[in-house]
Amino acid sequence: MRALSAGELLEVWEYGASQPLVQRALELLEAACPEISRDALAALSIGERDARMLMLREELWGPEMTAFAPCPACREKLELALDTREILASPAQKPPEELSLSIAGYSLTFRLPTSLEMIAASRRTDLEECRALILERCLVSARHGDTPIGADELPEEVTAGVAHSMAEADPLADIQFRLTCPCCEHEWRAPFDIVAFLWTEIEVWARRILGDVHALAAAYGWSEREILSLTPVRRQFYLEMVGA
Repeated sequence: MRALSAGELLEVWEYGASQPLVQRALELLEAACPEISRDALAALSIGERDARMLMLREELWGPEMTAFAPCPACREKLELALDTREILASPAQKPPEELSLSIAGYSLTFRLPTSLEMIAASRRTDLEECRALILERCLVSARHGDTPIGADELPEEVTAGVAHSMAEADPLADIQFRLTCPCCEHEWRAPFDIVAFLWTEIEVWARRILGDVHALAAAYGWSEREILSLTPVRRQFYLEMVGA
């Protein structure tokens, strides 16, 4: 993985603005990981993809992150200090290509969801339909005793077991933090989506950097390329000189 220049990051942001979130993640990783093909990135499990997104965030702006989570009970906004190094602290183990599960008389073989499943599911509006589609795409084989069956024939107990096995095999696919509200003492688990979080940061940065370009271009007549080639320290110095 390599660091992206300001110009490269702006290009990804501009193109990704009209894309679904999962496509934005692939655009960012494709720019930051030129040694890996787009198809290979799309075939990564969600946890593997998000591990790379965490590393990219660290490359861009360091490991420390500040996030906010509203309390479900009283709506108090909690500020969270997060660190990519702590989230990535667990030993990295490549998940198996296929997983097996025997439960309630059913024998199943399945693989982990990838960005391709997320893209397909994003075209559905109903949450249960999304889950059913992902399971159908990831299921390699299923048998009840000696009888082969399809994904739509699996009982809820079995599909829940599959979801649990997937989560255990790919823990970064569903990052959650246990929180306690300091105001009402309500306890809950808050999900953390690094793709959505990082893209929001990029949007804020892009609008700020384009404002800097406008101010310096108006003051000095420099092109966007010339301004973006400045180091952040020099760019800020010039901004202070023109009072922007």
